[in-house]
Amino acid sequence: MLYIGLDDTDNLLSRGTGHLARQIALELSREYALVGVVRHQLLVDARVPCTRHNSSKAIILDADGAVEPAALLERVGAMMLADFQPGSDPGVCVASAPPEAVVEFGRRAKRELLLQSDARELAARLGVPLVGLGGSQDGVIGALAAVGLAASGEDGRYMLLGRMRELSGLQPIEAVLAAGIAAVRTADGAPVLSGWVQCDKLRPARRGGRPVLFVRPDDGRWSPLKLD
Repeated sequence: MLYIGLDDTDNLLSRGTGHLARQIALELSREYALVGVVRHQLLVDARVPCTRHNSSKAIILDADGAVEPAALLERVGAMMLADFQPGSDPGVCVASAPPEAVVEFGRRAKRELLLQSDARELAARLGVPLVGLGGSQDGVIGALAAVGLAASGEDGRYMLLGRMRELSGLQPIEAVLAAGIAAVRTADGAPVLSGWVQCDKLRPARRGGRPVLFVRPDDGRWSPLKLD
């Protein structure tokens, strides 16, 4: 797998980083198998400068060893610069099978205030391609964190996955699974094998390296939960 982390590509008036991540993912899907785009929630703290909610995004590709991370970083960086938003501080990171230290960095970014130097020093030590593309370049923190959290397989929720975004209204469980979601479960983990799901803006969680939709019973149907 290849993990591409993006962060801080927007300003208060522009499209969000999630939109840009989806556009880049769709472009790359012309050549590589796209696993999905995942949103990762990082530390919410007044000391963290962010446009909205301090989340970063990860694009996950099944590239089958067909591309080097450094080459892909250069390509993605060029796409990000072509859409650079004044006032943003973008960063991008690309890694294949990132070391456990990068996964732990991502976990720390959810609970600790980290510095740009923390991200850069770790990436340099491990040989993980990481660059800032403008402004303060603080986006390198979230970019590296997104790679680690996506690689953990146990964090975030999918923003783009298979045909998930084509679903709307009430749909049977079979249609949800056919769209690319691996499983539907209740909040306590029990499998849901039948019934109808409210499918507007589904955001399945990334658990066990798979997209799992968690739901709750709601007046004879299943309503989706958004879990980070």
